[in-house]
Amino acid sequence: MIIVIANQKGGVGKTTTAINLASGCAHLGKRVLLVDLDPQSNSSLTFMDPQSVEGSVYEMLTELDKELTSFVYQSDVVGLDVIPSKINLAKLESKLVGDFDAIFRLKDRIESIKDNYDIIVFDTPPTLGLITVNALVAASHILIPIQSSYFALEGADDLLETIEKVRSRPNPNLELLGVLVTLIDKRTSLSKDVEAHIREVFGEKAFETTISRSVRLEESPAHKETIFSYAPKSSGAIEYEKLCKEVVSRVQKRLAHGH
Repeated sequence: MIIVIANQKGGVGKTTTAINLASGCAHLGKRVLLVDLDPQSNSSLTFMDPQSVEGSVYEMLTELDKELTSFVYQSDVVGLDVIPSKINLAKLESKLVGDFDAIFRLKDRIESIKDNYDIIVFDTPPTLGLITVNALVAASHILIPIQSSYFALEGADDLLETIEKVRSRPNPNLELLGVLVTLIDKRTSLSKDVEAHIREVFGEKAFETTISRSVRLEESPAHKETIFSYAPKSSGAIEYEKLCKEVVSRVQKRLAHGH
């Protein structure tokens, strides 16, 4: 199963979700690969020192003669490997422009190792450009984090339209795994209203688990840690563990139904 975490709105908890979903699923005994497709490289920085990275996603997608395994790094989390990103990934779009199979580049590259993992997680940049489209074409499922705020669903239409375009042509098998409501402030009625509205729009596609706004969650990446190692008893750790279990159970249901 290949899960792309996408939303072109920034600040919705996309990278936090990628980091903690990947490490949480590894804690549950799954073999997980996290592919950092964001030039800001925040997912990578949580798990590795940028100085130690020789080949990153950019080289993986442009130097096709190199074995894919040379871009895979083991993290300190048992069962979790990472293909890291660097700022040079921002040049990918201009590098691949005019290349007729540009949108299939990631799908073709990941093919050789996808069977080595139970779950592959793509963290994407906050845009709907070529990198995000590559991730949608290569993925089997999409998880959309939506912030619990007044403008939460603004931009969701564009993302859903892009998903439909990808499904109509390059990747008809792309499925919506679920919508995750993030950055909830339990003290405000606005948060409750927004969550209710999202559940109304997405129905059973909305995950039961929601992620609360939390200082610990915001601090953990600055300490280069996941929420599980930084604050294992915090609400963030409990919520992300619940999300991982929910994702794994949705995955198993799909597999049972032959999807």
